[in-house]
Amino acid sequence: MLDSYNDRWALITGASSGIGAEFASQLAGRGMHLILAARRKDRMTELATELNTRHGTRCHIVTIDLSEPESGKVLFDEIKRLGIDIELLVNNAGIGMIGQIETTDPEDVRKMLNLNLLTLTDLTYRVLPEMLQRGHGAIINMSSQAAFQPVAFMAAYAASKSFILHLSEALWAEARSRGVTVMALCPGVTRTDFFDTAGAHGWLEKHASQSPAKVVKTALRAMEKRRQYIVPGWGNYIMSLLVRLTTRRTAVNESKRYFRPKKK
Repeated sequence: MLDSYNDRWALITGASSGIGAEFASQLAGRGMHLILAARRKDRMTELATELNTRHGTRCHIVTIDLSEPESGKVLFDEIKRLGIDIELLVNNAGIGMIGQIETTDPEDVRKMLNLNLLTLTDLTYRVLPEMLQRGHGAIINMSSQAAFQPVAFMAAYAASKSFILHLSEALWAEARSRGVTVMALCPGVTRTDFFDTAGAHGWLEKHASQSPAKVVKTALRAMEKRRQYIVPGWGNYIMSLLVRLTTRRTAVNESKRYFRPKKK
């Protein structure tokens, strides 16, 4: 669990927009100082200025491509250079990829897995031991409602989110008795640019969605209760349970109708 929000430091990856920026806003409102890490320096600078004006938040910006090998170490070394103890790590950075097998670039898949899996895991294992030594702290790892089943046409993405869910739950079990919480956040459709960048243009206009503000508020409440995972929204939570009641064959075949590319 967190020792305190006030005057403590949080590290947020993927902090330039969407859920990451919303985490920054809500944590600043609770009195935290922030390390913001992402590629888009201009957006983080604008966000940092806004949060400093509104809350007096200290922000340190790290412009970094977290899909690159060793980027987790580079970021962690920068934190050590600053002499900052991380009370809350929000591993939010990630991308999606939707498409058919023949049109999927293996290099794009590699970069996605580097970002979604390797950097997240690397940062988790670098930050967690220090939290355990202090006896307090928390980590929120960004998973997805897609973590609960295989999803056709976004196979590697859904598999990466399943990895994050299982990793976080296992570390939750190891760390809980030592005062530290590790939680997987598994949102459903959220109003960000995720689907446009993943290749599903117009998805948000056709499906019910949640705001980043609602997702983050739910996540922080669950973290405070020391939950091992949270699926924001009752409808999303029920869907995550329903896939367990059907056969795996049925679940993955049913997923095909959601992301099947349109015929040209």
